[in-house]
Amino acid sequence: MNKEGERGLVLQRKQRMNILKTAIWRDKLLYVMLIPGVLWFILFKYVPMYGVTIAFRNYNIFQGFSNAPWVGFANFEKMFQYPAFWEAFSNTIILSIMKLFCGFPIPILLSLMINEIRNVFTKKFVQTVVLLPNFISWVVVSAILYALFSVNSGAVKSLADLFGYQGKMTNFMQNKGTFRWVLVISDIWKSAGYGTIVYLGVMTSIDPTLYEAAEIDSATWLQKIWHVTLPGMRPSIVILLIFRLGAMLNVGFEQIFVMSNPLVSEVAEVLDTYVYKVGMTNRQYTIAMAASLLKAAIGMVLVFTANYVSNKIEPDSGIM
Repeated sequence: MNKEGERGLVLQRKQRMNILKTAIWRDKLLYVMLIPGVLWFILFKYVPMYGVTIAFRNYNIFQGFSNAPWVGFANFEKMFQYPAFWEAFSNTIILSIMKLFCGFPIPILLSLMINEIRNVFTKKFVQTVVLLPNFISWVVVSAILYALFSVNSGAVKSLADLFGYQGKMTNFMQNKGTFRWVLVISDIWKSAGYGTIVYLGVMTSIDPTLYEAAEIDSATWLQKIWHVTLPGMRPSIVILLIFRLGAMLNVGFEQIFVMSNPLVSEVAEVLDTYVYKVGMTNRQYTIAMAASLLKAAIGMVLVFTANYVSNKIEPDSGIM
């Protein structure tokens, strides 16, 4: 490259740097507001990642990290020999699939139904009602469910007595066959309203002329939803599905921790509660970290797989 070409490259770099400096200075207050969030991620997300190494060490709290010898995948091999791990792993997979197939479409359907409400006051009222459960803690939800399904003094029992039912009552909170469905349905009830926020926001960005053209073509309201609304929502649905798959194995530690009991522990023990019990109760920190790291690795694989498949089906529809 001749000298003129080198000068041109240097000049272009200086121009880009000047443009960048000007943009940063113009939005300096926004960058200042960004600092607390960045510091939070660094301190609580990136710095603790060094602790992941204890999954590959013979870690002891009295020795510390620096003196803990490396053992490779020995902790994983030891973890795979525990029947409790495989029980928690299988329960996590089952609950994840149940929550994904039952829970993911509900906010979409709920958003479509809310969007069809024409009265503004009624629409806002419905949005508020479906959103409120999200702000109720799982402790309160668990107490409500126990109050509903108690076989001695629950609301369902009182209602059955009112109608003269004399048969045996099933306590859904203490029955292995029903407890998983209690988890799934209560999770949908609590989180579906919050999930509608994104979809309703996406619907407002759909070009109104598309609906006008559909009306000219004599399309029914169902045809408008199928051919206009859902295609407009598709990119957001794909992205949220990818994120959901990445967190697929996070089946809700708080929910299961406060709602489970010894009678249903066989079907309620998941990886999150397993990590808590092994790490905090049994003080087996290396096994707990190995289980947690395995769950994170599976989530990462699911994200990349879902992103790859979505880009194959529809180019540029993924997040990467």
